[in-house]
Amino acid sequence: MAHRGSRRGRRTEHKHANSGEKRDEENVPKLDENSNVFKAFKQYQSELDGRHDKYERLVKLSRDVTIDSKRTIFLLHRSTGSESKAHIMEEAEDKLRQIQLTKFKPIAAELQNEDVHQFLRAISPGLQEYIEAVSFFHYLRDGTLVSLEQVQKDLVFDLNANLTNPVSEMESTRSGSPSAENTSTENTVKLAEVYVSPMDYVLGIADLTGELMRMAINSVGTGDLELPFTLCSFMRVIHDAFLSFGNVARELPRKLAVLKQSLQKVESACYTVQVRGSEIPQHMLVDVISFTKNIHNDFDDATELCPEN
Repeated sequence: MAHRGSRRGRRTEHKHANSGEKRDEENVPKLDENSNVFKAFKQYQSELDGRHDKYERLVKLSRDVTIDSKRTIFLLHRSTGSESKAHIMEEAEDKLRQIQLTKFKPIAAELQNEDVHQFLRAISPGLQEYIEAVSFFHYLRDGTLVSLEQVQKDLVFDLNANLTNPVSEMESTRSGSPSAENTSTENTVKLAEVYVSPMDYVLGIADLTGELMRMAINSVGTGDLELPFTLCSFMRVIHDAFLSFGNVARELPRKLAVLKQSLQKVESACYTVQVRGSEIPQHMLVDVISFTKNIHNDFDDATELCPEN
């Protein structure tokens, strides 16, 4: 009987609760879809949905930039000690141009009339990887470090142009012939750019040192024993410049630590070539350098696990 009473009590409580909910629903005022407040919130919803969709599109384009930039870097590594270096460099330049036109031009169109700083986190990973590829290409071609101004100049586009060229190339084309100048005045120019922040540029250059380290090790295997010393001097200049920046970004200390490790590995390779090169056969130098590099990696891992007090 006690159980039956408790069940009846629960049923009545449930009925009262349902009746209370129904009364609350009846008391809720109906929204007037024609009111200004309702229309304003519908507009806010549309703007937020559009912004989120744009952010996702930029993330996807940034991933595509990362993938294509990595492929370009792998291609550039093949030029070390290769007889077809000129052909590889032309192919890499064409790949970089395709990245600009098929990936960065849509990004520039998406960011037009937008506050780019609201979307920097969406495009920064791909932009840094692209800067790494471009700087690696410029160093192999010219032996110098690409500037921020040059990177930015290659990412300015004319959205109304039929020719899928960056503005930097279009300007040289227009200045070459009078007919090109006449056609340019007839067509309206609608410029858009992908903003390259100084921090993205710096972080991309930091990643470059890892590729230079791999290039130095690979050059020993191909018999080029002078290139590691050239790369070591270049990496020291970059390392010294990074030391003057201070803690200006959260990612910078980690990048600086990796840069320092890469420099140490190249310095160790130069030491092996200079000091022990006469006593070790040339075909065994790469194995000795790789063994030394693994020792550095194990030491760095142990240092991270057991930091000093």
